[in-house]
Amino acid sequence: ILNLARLAGLVAMLVCLAAPAADDPSDPVTVVENLHTHLLDAMQRAAELGFDGRTELLRPVIESSFDFPTIASIVTASHWKTASDTQREAFLEVFRTLSTVTYASNFSGYEGERFTTVNTAEARGARIVRTEIISGDGERIPLNYMLRESNGNWRIVNVVAKGVSDLSLKRAEYTAVIDSEGFESLLNRLRGKVSDMSR
Repeated sequence: ILNLARLAGLVAMLVCLAAPAADDPSDPVTVVENLHTHLLDAMQRAAELGFDGRTELLRPVIESSFDFPTIASIVTASHWKTASDTQREAFLEVFRTLSTVTYASNFSGYEGERFTTVNTAEARGARIVRTEIISGDGERIPLNYMLRESNGNWRIVNVVAKGVSDLSLKRAEYTAVIDSEGFESLLNRLRGKVSDMSR
């Protein structure tokens, strides 16, 4: 069952839905609505798919919707520049996986939820796509996306749920771990989260 209270902690690291939107990376709204189409599908078929099925369903759209290299450089701050190539590759791999399993875990049932796109706005070269999750009883949860363009493709770099920035939360958490324990410790912690969610 979708736990609305946990949305502020997503990545996952996340819609007016009628028919599925075309996969057009040149349009920020389409990127967001395509992601939402797949999330709704995962919710509605949660029991049929199970956790592993939802993970496999969501993995491609999450990997194509989010700008993981940019996100990685932001959430690790200055440590990204000093990390080795091996550490960067390892971080990107585990961070992509953690984002996917987080969505698969949180979007685990359907109780009449729907998503609506409210509007868009420009923001310092980025595009904000404002959406809402509407629960079965009519509660509206604001869910806003920031996207940036790279090589003609728009990708999500931040999700703000109920006014809480996922990027800011992760940056505070991850840099604190690196500062006190090192980059390898952060990698191990993230691998542990993936393992715990995948059980």
